[in-house]
Order: sequence, then C-alpha cells, then structure tokens
Amino acid sequence: MQDASWVEVYTGLKAEIKLRDYSPKTLKTYQNWIRQFQAFVKSKAPTLLSQQDVKDFLTHLAVEKNVAASTQNQAFNALLFLFKQVLKTEFGEITDVPRAKRRASVPVVLSRTEIDAVLERLRPPYALPTQLLYGCGLRISECLGLRLQDFNLDLGRLTVHRGKGQKDRTLPLPQSIMGEIEQQFERVKVLHDEDLAAGYAGVFLPDSLDEKYKNAATELAWQWFFPAKTLTFVSDEKAYRRYHLHDTQLQKSIRSAVKRVKLTKRVTAHTFRHSFASHLLQGHYDIRTVQALMGHSDVRTTMIYLQTIPSVTFQEAKSPLDFSVLNHAAK
Repeated sequence: MQDASWVEVYTGLKAEIKLRDYSPKTLKTYQNWIRQFQAFVKSKAPTLLSQQDVKDFLTHLAVEKNVAASTQNQAFNALLFLFKQVLKTEFGEITDVPRAKRRASVPVVLSRTEIDAVLERLRPPYALPTQLLYGCGLRISECLGLRLQDFNLDLGRLTVHRGKGQKDRTLPLPQSIMGEIEQQFERVKVLHDEDLAAGYAGVFLPDSLDEKYKNAATELAWQWFFPAKTLTFVSDEKAYRRYHLHDTQLQKSIRSAVKRVKLTKRVTAHTFRHSFASHLLQGHYDIRTVQALMGHSDVRTTMIYLQTIPSVTFQEAKSPLDFSVLNHAAK
C-alpha cells in the first residue's frame, strides 16, 4: 500500500531518541534522513519496508546523488535506528551496496596570527564564544550549550557534558581570558535577576529535568553561559523561557570577521576546533592527550591533524641519547 501514514514512525523516533538521551541535533538529522527515505519508497507502509528498500536507497545516494562516504554512512545509521529501535524489526546485514567514495580531506587550520586577526574583529557577544572554540577545542554546540555550573573558576577547568557520543570531558580554561569569563559570569547574574523579577519560567532544560527538579530552570547554576538576547514564548506553557545564543548568529559573525580580515581560507566555527588540535600537536603534545581533549573515541580521528603540521625528516630528528648529553652539558 502506498501513501501510508508515517506519523507513528516520527512519534516513535522522537520517543526512542529521548529515551536514549541523544541530542536534539541527532533527532533532527535522523528525521531528515527518514523523510528522504519515505519519499524514496513513496510512503510505502512502514510494516512493508524491507532490507531491499534500504539497499536501493543507499545505492541511490552513492550512484545518483554522488554523496560522500560519511553522508552515506550517516543515512545508514539513521535507517538502522529506524528499523531496530522504532519499527522493532531485525535489520540483518547489508551487503552488495555500492559504497560512496571516501574523499580524503585535510582540515582547514588557521595560523595563530590569522586567529588573532579574526578575534580582534569580533565584538560581544561573539568574541568570547569564539575564543573558547579555539582555546578549548569546542564544537559549536558544546560551546553555546555551556551553563554556569560547567565552569570551575577556582581550578581553571571546564567540563563539557554530553558531548558527541554523550561523553563528558574536562578541559583547562585559557588563563589569558579568565577576566572575560568572570565578566560574563557577572553579566549572566544580572540578566538572571532581571528575568526572575519579570517572572519568567526559566531556561530550557534537557530531557525531563523540568519534571524531576521543579526549580532547576530558575536556579543560577543552570543558566546559559551565552544566553540569547530575547526570551522565547512557549505556547504550551503560556510562559517565557530563555534559550542560548543561536549557532547561526555566531557563524554569521565569524564569517563577517573573516571577510574583513580578507582570509582566502574557508573558515567556519569548526575551523577553530581544528586549529586547537593542530596547534597542540605543533606544541609537541602527544596525540593521546590531544585525543582526550578533543573527545575523540578513536585515535585515528585525531591522527588526521598530523597532516596539518610540518613533518620532521629523518635528517632533522635527534637521538634521545643526545638529549641527555645536551641536558648534562647545560648543567
């Protein structure tokens, strides 16, 4: 039967994503791929979907759409989730599907001079988020999703909660911008007092924390470190809540600054994270340390940044035995 209703599919998808505490971005990505799949199979009844439908769709992406390997893999993961978690159907092994070509690409990395030039052209409230993108190697979602409780100013540490893969990691805060970070704390405190006086319902909280902790949304610790300029009206609650600064606003500000600097490189917010990893490796940090700071599950993901740093030839390398000789000579 064609043109069957998929309403229950999307309802079930949302419920399963929420149950596993996946990010809203993951939900949006999976919804997008399932919509494309629905259109491809012409809204065939979900109960009639087969493994062959998936094979045909993945082949269509690789052969006709010429998508990148990562894009095809993302679509596969979305459909795997659809079958196993939403439709509760055994997926089986997918074979004989043309694989999209994996295009090897080297991350775009800025020099420290270029980074400083861009930062100089950014103004509040966009300068500090960009400094943290580079200074802590954050993804844009991790940066804008920071709350006051994620900062330990006494220890100079930042904890990223529920990063990619739902992993937490702790990072050193850049000491050179501690003054700006403390000033932002004070700005948020003032804004929080004003919001409370206006009777707002608090910030948006993840998952069901509103139900579990009734007062959390209005507590200072849960406030966004980079709050949005305006409140958002929630029609279901008939109340106003505050969201964080939107990523499109930060991206637009960065593009504008890059344009004024007249850089010829293609720069996005993620470029600052790439530069963080590359500059650490240039500073002789070992790759396992960089892997931990970046929050990568596999060191092979981190190894791509080795392509962004100057190689050391055999002739330029020194023996570790010579290091000890030089150290003794220095003494």
